[in-house]
Order: sequence, then C-alpha cells, then structure tokens
Amino acid sequence: MEVFPLLLVLSAWWSRTWDSANADSIIHIGAIFDESAKKDDEVFRTAVGDLNQNEEILQTEKITFSVTFVDGNNPFQAVQEACELMNQGILALVSSIGCTSAGSLQSLADAMHIPHLFIQRSTAGTPRSGCGLTRSNRNDDYTLSVRPPVYLNDVILRVVTEYAWQKFIIFYDSEYDIRGIQEFLDKVSQQGMDVALQKVENNINKMITTLFDTLRIEELNRYRDTLRRAILVMNPATAKSFITEVVETNLVAFDCHWIIINEEINDVDVQELVRRSIGRLTIIRQTFPVPQNISQRCFRGNHRISSTLCDPKDPFAQNMEISNLYIYDTVLLLANAFHKKLEDRKWHSMASLSCIRKNSKPWQGGRSMLETIKKGGVSGLTGELEFGDNGGNPNVHFEILGTNYGEELGRGVRKLGCWNPVTGLNGSLTDKKLENNMRGVVLRVVTVLEEPFVMVSENVLGKPKKYQGFSIDVLDALSNYLGFNYEIYVAPDHKYGSPQEDGTWNGLVGELVFKRADIGISALTITPDRENVVDFTTRYMDYSVGVLLRRAEKTVDMFACLAPFDLSLWACIAGTVLLVGLLVYLLNWLNPPRLQMGSMTSTTLYNSMWFVYGSFVQQGGEVPYTTLATRMMMGAWWLFALIVISSYTANLAAFLTITRIESSIQSIQDLSKQTDIPYGTVLDSAVYEHVRMKGMNPFERDSMYSQMWRMINRSNGSENNVLESQAGIQKVKYGNYAFVWDAAVLEYVAINDPDCSFYTIGNTVADRGYGIALQHGSPYRDVFSQRILELQQNGDMDILKHKWWPKNGQCDLYSSVDTKQKGGALDIKSFAGVFCILAAGIVLSCFIAMLETWWNKRKGSRVPSKEASSLQNETTTSERRNAWPLRPCLKLGTNTWRSQASGHGLHQSSQLGGPLDDP
Repeated sequence: MEVFPLLLVLSAWWSRTWDSANADSIIHIGAIFDESAKKDDEVFRTAVGDLNQNEEILQTEKITFSVTFVDGNNPFQAVQEACELMNQGILALVSSIGCTSAGSLQSLADAMHIPHLFIQRSTAGTPRSGCGLTRSNRNDDYTLSVRPPVYLNDVILRVVTEYAWQKFIIFYDSEYDIRGIQEFLDKVSQQGMDVALQKVENNINKMITTLFDTLRIEELNRYRDTLRRAILVMNPATAKSFITEVVETNLVAFDCHWIIINEEINDVDVQELVRRSIGRLTIIRQTFPVPQNISQRCFRGNHRISSTLCDPKDPFAQNMEISNLYIYDTVLLLANAFHKKLEDRKWHSMASLSCIRKNSKPWQGGRSMLETIKKGGVSGLTGELEFGDNGGNPNVHFEILGTNYGEELGRGVRKLGCWNPVTGLNGSLTDKKLENNMRGVVLRVVTVLEEPFVMVSENVLGKPKKYQGFSIDVLDALSNYLGFNYEIYVAPDHKYGSPQEDGTWNGLVGELVFKRADIGISALTITPDRENVVDFTTRYMDYSVGVLLRRAEKTVDMFACLAPFDLSLWACIAGTVLLVGLLVYLLNWLNPPRLQMGSMTSTTLYNSMWFVYGSFVQQGGEVPYTTLATRMMMGAWWLFALIVISSYTANLAAFLTITRIESSIQSIQDLSKQTDIPYGTVLDSAVYEHVRMKGMNPFERDSMYSQMWRMINRSNGSENNVLESQAGIQKVKYGNYAFVWDAAVLEYVAINDPDCSFYTIGNTVADRGYGIALQHGSPYRDVFSQRILELQQNGDMDILKHKWWPKNGQCDLYSSVDTKQKGGALDIKSFAGVFCILAAGIVLSCFIAMLETWWNKRKGSRVPSKEASSLQNETTTSERRNAWPLRPCLKLGTNTWRSQASGHGLHQSSQLGGPLDDP
C-alpha cells in the first residue's frame, strides 16, 4: 500500500519517548496516546512493569515499548507516528485516541499487517459515540476494538421505557457528537414520545441567565415543566455544574427525575451528583466485576496487579478512567499472546517496516500474531477481555444506580439494576415516588364553590367553615392515603381564573401562580392555557359541556274533558244532533205513526230533539216511532252515537293520563339552530373560552360553535352571559333561558331540584377532564396522579360519583316534560270543566224554572178556574163517547183531539175543554 508523502511534512508535531528495558528483547510494542491522556501512559508503563516482573508469563523475556503522543483530531500526525514505530520494529500497536484518527490507523495497520489494538477514548470524559470503523469479512482486518461497542442507545431506550416516560428533554455538552444517539431518537419518535434536545454551553451560568432574560413567565413555566424529566449526556464535571445551576435558580422542583448516562462515572462522581441534585436521580454507568474476596482483588490468575490500580481506596485507582483499565488489560492480553507464541515455537521476529517507500512489503508474521491475539483471552481489571469474529469485545455491563424522590439534598443511592446486551435489564426500576411520605404536611387548598363539587356544609360563627362535595371526597381520599392535612379557603373573587391584560391570572389559578396556595380543587377543567402556568394531576372525572333547560310546563285546562275532540268536531256533532232531530220530526209529520192507546208522547219538534239528544248520551227513552223510515233513521243514529261516545271515552282517558307536550330542543345542535330561547354561560370561564375558540376558528368544520358564539357574544357577552353559575341556574328557572355549563354540575342541579323543573342535554364525548391544580413544579403532582389512578382502578372513584349522581333519582334528567306520576290518579284540575258544565246546567235550569213559574202565573190569570173547566170537559167527553166511538191520538205540544166515527168516515175535532163543533 502506498502512503502519502505529505506525512513527512508533519514530522514536527510528534514527540516520542523511548524506554528500552532490554535492548536485546525480541518483544517490542508501540503505543500512541492522545496528548491529553497522560494517565494512559502511566497505566501502560505500570502494566509493562508488572508483566516484566512476572516470570511465569514471559519467563526470561522482557517487553520493550515505544510511546508517542499525538493530537487526537489530527489523523495525519497519528499515521506518521505509527509509521515511525513500525520502522523501529513492533509486534503490535496499541492506540488510545478518538474516532477521528482511528480510521487512518486502521488503514495503515491493514496495509502493514500489524495487529492494532484500538481503545476508543472520548474527550474530557464525554460519553462516547460510535466510531463506525469499517469492518470487512476478509482476513485483512488487523484492527481489534478493545472497548465494547457503544450501547448507550439500547440502555437509554430500555430505561426510559421502564419508567414509561412520554415527554422529556436531552441535554448534551459541547464535546458530545449528537449523532451518537440518533438511533435512540429514531426509535422514541416511532413510539410517539415527545423529545427535545438542548446543548449545554461551557458557560452554564450565562446560559441560565439568558433564559431568565429572554423567556416570559409562561414560557419559563413551560420550560420548567420540560425539565421535570431530563436525560443528561455529558461528562461528570459539566453535569455537576449544570445540576447546581438549575437547582439554585429554582428551575427544577422536588418531583423532577433526571437520568445521567456516561460510562466514565466513578464512585466519587456518583456521590457528588447525588449531593447536588434534588428530586429523583438515576445514574447509568459501565461497571466491572470485582472479586468478592478482598485478598484476591489484585490477582488475576497467575498475575499480580499493582496495588495502586486494584485497591479501591487508593486515590490513583479512584480517579482512573475506563480507558486506563482497558490499556492495562490490553498489555496483559498481549503478554499472554506472546507467551503462547513462545510456547508453540512459532515466533516471527520483528521486521523494520517502511510506510513511505513504494512497494513496501507488510510483516510476514502479522497474520499469525493477529490470530493468536484474537484466540486468546484474559481476566483483568475490566473482567473478561476477548474478541469475537468481528474483532470486537462483546463483554460489557452497565450498572443502574438511583435515588428515590425526596426534598433533602445528599440522599442515599442504591443499585436499581444492571444491563448487558445478552440478558438485557435485570432489576426493577419501579418509580416509587413519594408514597406515604407526606405525614405531617399541611397543604393550603384554594377552591371555588360549585355544586356538587364543593359546597359549604357547616358555617358556624367563629369556627372554620366545613365543606363537602365530590371534589372534597376525592381530596379526603388522597389525604387519608398519603397522610397529609389541609386548610381550605375560597378564592377571593370566586372565579376559576383567566389571564388578564398584564399577563397575570386571577381566581383560583392566580392563587397558585402567586404561591398563596399549594393546590386548587373544584370543578376545575384541564385546559392548555392553565397548564402553561400551573400543574395538573391526571383527570379524576371526565368533562363535557351541557345545557340546562326548563321543562315545558303542563298547562291547566278547565275544559280538558273537551280535549279529545277538536272544536270543529264538537260543532259537527252539535249540528248533527239538531239535524237528526229535525229529520225525525219531518219523517213523523209526513207519515204520522199510530200511537198506542194511553201513550202520552207527541211527535213535536221539541220532543224529537230531546229524544235524539237522550239517545246520543245513552240515556234511553220511550221509542214510540213505529214507521220503518223513522226506525231506520234511529238505527243509523244509534250506531253513530256508539262510535262517537266510544272514541271520546278512549281519547279522554289518554288525554287525562299522558301529557303530549314535546320540546323541540333535544341536543346542543338543536339549541344552536334556534333563536327563540336565548342561551349563555359564565363570562370569561373555560366554557366561554372554549366556545369562543371554536366559534372563531375559520377551519372548524362544524358550524354549531359559530352559531353559538354569535348568541353568546351578543353585546360583547353582557346580554346573555352571567357572572356566576348560580345566577345562570336561577335565570333558567324563572325565565326563558338556557344555561351552557359543565354537564356534571347541571345534572346534579336537575336531579336535586324539588320541582323537577329542569332537564339537561349535552355532548357525550368527553374531550377534557377535571383535575387537581398544583403550583408549577410541585412535588406532589405525580403522587396525586398515581393515587387517583388507583382510586379509578379499584372502583372507589365510581362509588364517590354515585354518591352525588345517583342512577335512580327522583327526576328524569333527559325528559323535556314531567314524567313523575302518582299512581295514575286524576286531580280536580282535570275535571274542573265537567263541574263547570254541571254548574252551568244547574244555574240555567233554575233560571228556566223561575221563568216558567212566572209565565204560568201570568197565563193562569186569563183562563177560567180549574174546577169549572174540568167539569165541563168531563161532560163533553162523556157525551161525545156516547155519540161516536173515538180513537184518541196524542200529538206533542197541541192538546188536540181527533175522532172518527166507526164506519162513517166522520172526522171531528174540538179544543180541549170546549164544545164540539158541527161537521
């Protein structure tokens, strides 16, 4: 392979240290270290010294070496130094540099057939990123990666999944290559996680100060919420400074949870990080097995390690980097490989190689030496060091340490689990949160009175008010489980809270923003605007918008008995009675019927009308009509009367027991389409803002909200809106009005109304929920949310709901009419008209009786006395009976006698009481 001649120009950038323990040694290795890794050189020399003292491995042979330092970001210099080492004659090349120069050394080693043991090193302890060395399946790959591959992506993903994080931020220092976690970012994005990235500058104090200067209060609170879950990918020194700054500036609270991941975190770093942090801290670092027997810590097989490296109490060992440990094990591995070659007597002497010459030949013994190194393995400071077929070290173990939540600094740390690429996670990362660690804590609770969520149950002068309601029951359940106490008060302005023109908040939310209360609870809905300034627990009840309307009142009709038939039908029936009566009279007048002897009924128009009416109301009567036409007429009339009376009876029963008043408003869509009933809500409330946002959104497909907003916003909202929910409820009860408000509140009002005068309509889709509000960054949010989920899971929350919203209430929530019945009994109101008709008939009959009495008295003064008239009539009648046999025929209303002589055809008539006229 031909090497670039330009490498000669860079010879001024290298420095080299020669250390020859034995000038005649056949074992010579070269080493290239980053110029900032002075400790790598110290450990390398210590390892060579320990092995040269161990006669069991190399016997009489000694290792000689050459070390050179290069700029890790200058691959040309690294190649030039490697060429110089190969020119001296080396059996293997050890390098501890970054990825920038590793690729160049790989190409050179492949060309010269020199085994190259590469130990990846990161700058200033920053987490590693994958180097991406090109591997081939051919036998010309002479570079072996001593450090295992970078598994940070796999470990972070497993831990984040175990914690069930959905939203977090990743902080990384300026030295880290963010491409190292690209695989992790791709996977979490596919799982729908919300991940933010932020680079931490070297001047952390200036960075934090800039945040406070440039961000508004809402944006700063949103940033605090983002910091609640964070992953730190940075060197330990930067992590310590960053944690200190954010804690001192109050950017994080006690409920935060941060994960720090870095292979290069030692025990001293762990203690310092825990001491400076608050909340919960999880630390992920690479760990190595330590012998349980203390006396065997410095022994690995037949080799003894220097106590400065294996004693955990030694200051030098405490501050060792991972690359230092792998350098020592690399030298130990090479020594064992050399020992194997010497035993097999397959030794290939070193050759001086020239990288610059054209047509330079590689080392002939390189392949044999490489195979011996790959097949070998040692147990050292990093555990088992061996190589797979791909030339990499597969043995790696990660240790997961952590603390629980707490408000005190310097909490203890414990081991949570471990991870390796073979078995994965071993251990439990259960997020224990605060648990019952709230004994003795007294929380200040702000609320707004809203039935049935919060109500005053007792108000004794001189004593604190006592409250009850669904939200109070939920708060008591949390208090009993977590052990805290609370003091409750009502928001001064009796409002839930909305943003003001100056950016501040009023109401319940404002009390939390200004830190005057710890938590807020009532019928408080979770909205994006509120979440920008306060924290919310998970919803403890679903929320939907409903409408409260007044039931259609049942009007009292005195003449309900006439309701089964229409007025026109009644007129037709009355006309039919008159018409049939007239027809009966005419039929009898045209074809007079023969009356039976002694019958007192006459066929006058009055009697015909009375008979037809009597048969219609099914009161019967004497039927003197014997003609066929009259009987056919009466048969049809009786059938007609039967059908009419039966229909009337059936309809009257239905009308007296069932109210057929139906409302046209059965949904919110129906409400929005009409303008007869005005409707509104509480001004500046969450419902008001919800309708406003939907109604003014030009991309909203449903026109319902725009129609509702036009009604609600009349006169800038002052015409149809109210200041409090109770005012809206009263307005519905005593006026023509519909109140748009929380469906749960309205259902409670409708259920408990003593008159059952309300009914509700609403949207069945719950797009939001009721939650408990806390101060931004409150440490109690997660523990409250966890307990609420437990209450919902075990059914306790449903029991609390049924207490305030019973399934079988006295009133029907959704019926627009009053369906409450009392055994089907009819009241006096239903029959008032019947009694009125009876009373009118009585009054009219009395009046007619008085009129008849007056008329008879007046008429009686003009006729002879009754005795004389009676005697004369009897005489006349007797005489006429003796003269002709007569057949009396009674004609109604005329008092006329008709007689016919038997066999003579003689017809005579006379007035009652008068003499008979001559024929």
